[in-house]
Amino acid sequence: MRPLDGVVVVSLEQAVAVPYATRLLADLGARVIKVERPSTGDFARHYDSSCGEVSSYFAWTNAGKESVSLDINHPDGREVLDRLVARADVLLCNLSPRVWQRLALELPPALIVGELSGYGWDGPYADRKAFDALVQSEAGLVSLTGEGDVMARAGISVADIAAGVQLQAAVLAALLQRGRTGEGVRLRLSLFEAMAEWMHQPMLYAAGTGGAAPRSGAHHPSIAPYGPVACADGAVHLAVQNDGQWQRLCGLIGLASQERFATVASRVEHRAELQKLLEEAFSSLTAAELLTTLDAVDVPAALTRPITDLPTHPQLDTWVDVRVPGGTARMLPPPVAGFEWSPGAVPALGEHNDAVLTWLGYSGEELSSLRARSVL
Repeated sequence: MRPLDGVVVVSLEQAVAVPYATRLLADLGARVIKVERPSTGDFARHYDSSCGEVSSYFAWTNAGKESVSLDINHPDGREVLDRLVARADVLLCNLSPRVWQRLALELPPALIVGELSGYGWDGPYADRKAFDALVQSEAGLVSLTGEGDVMARAGISVADIAAGVQLQAAVLAALLQRGRTGEGVRLRLSLFEAMAEWMHQPMLYAAGTGGAAPRSGAHHPSIAPYGPVACADGAVHLAVQNDGQWQRLCGLIGLASQERFATVASRVEHRAELQKLLEEAFSSLTAAELLTTLDAVDVPAALTRPITDLPTHPQLDTWVDVRVPGGTARMLPPPVAGFEWSPGAVPALGEHNDAVLTWLGYSGEELSSLRARSVL
């Protein structure tokens, strides 16, 4: 048995943030019914075509769901939606606040409702478009990412992921609360607030020191040596965080005690000189040899691998083939083990129209009529 077996989640979702939250709920056993636009569906389906007929984003965030393609603006489509809401335990939405308000759904008192917006429902940014890179920029992440004068967005959709994880956690807490009180709750979250929460550490650092840490590329802005160090055939990423690790590294390369490297702050100040010394010491070693040498003296380090190496990483041996429209994609199971899990397919657009509407009580004739009028 899975923790959320029997829980029905209906989601008016698109893109990444809410779809990721519902994918996490599906992993725990929830029945997730994804309501999509007829003909086009969730626009993230078409970002690329790297997973059969759908995008890598869509395959990642929609495994294990059921897809219903429904025109919610048609009166008969609205009736289907109302029936879905009446049967749901959880209703999630990241349509625009205006569309959500226009729907004016009747929400049962025991229903858990989660609404995701870009910047919130009030304030000067309430009506602005908000996408992952824009939120990274507004929250200060882009200003911290990159090197020197060059800024960069994070390499993954970190604002969407932050919101999805926090929304899933809030839904789980709401289900627990409802089990105790019998009452639902209305949850509200914005991409911007989710990203701002994750920006607390650099914000506190800047407030306490009077300025942001400099952009340092792959190096840590306030710890050294903590970043890639060149060797004979590439680079190894060091992560020296305490005095014991530093002393063992000094012993390895024969570096005598020096005041300019005595503290973390002084090592950051003299990072370029320290980097040069380390690269001279490691210049004759391959990355594999250097990693073995550092492991032997308990200095934390890792190889800097390309993303194309991840499917064959020696630490990952639990890949599964997930069915996607037009093929299969290799994916990982949930990272937290302990619950029963089996890989669910990524749905084709409207794949579950008949199954879901039959569950709602529609007859075969009614389904044919809805299809004929393009409600489905």
